[in-house]
Amino acid sequence: MLDKRTPAAMPAPFAKYSHSVIVPAGTRMLFCSGQLGLGTDGVVPDDVGDQADLCFKAIGLMLADAGMGFADIVRVNAFVTDRAFMAGYMASRDRHMPSPPPASTLMIVSGFTRPEFKVEIEVIAAKRD
Repeated sequence: MLDKRTPAAMPAPFAKYSHSVIVPAGTRMLFCSGQLGLGTDGVVPDDVGDQADLCFKAIGLMLADAGMGFADIVRVNAFVTDRAFMAGYMASRDRHMPSPPPASTLMIVSGFTRPEFKVEIEVIAAKRD
């Protein structure tokens, strides 16, 4: 079982994430490549929240393929191309993450491979068999 922690001596996270996660020995790990908001039809929605939902949909497929779910996510790394996109991404993330949530980092970057992409999300997951 993953041990998601926020030590009492630290300030509480200012969003839905844990400060740390302990993964016990003997646990299978899944490292997902960064996912972009690209639909199966090749369409990239303009809204950052819709793009993030597509990213999490793809992540859900990878988790299911490994016999895992969103509760098994240890860490989320996300990248947005503008500070204005943080709220849309975070709303999508909060809909998909369990409680207690995993560790998380959000960074603002200058861009991705195509200019229409506004968010990229990668995760690490772990599950004990």
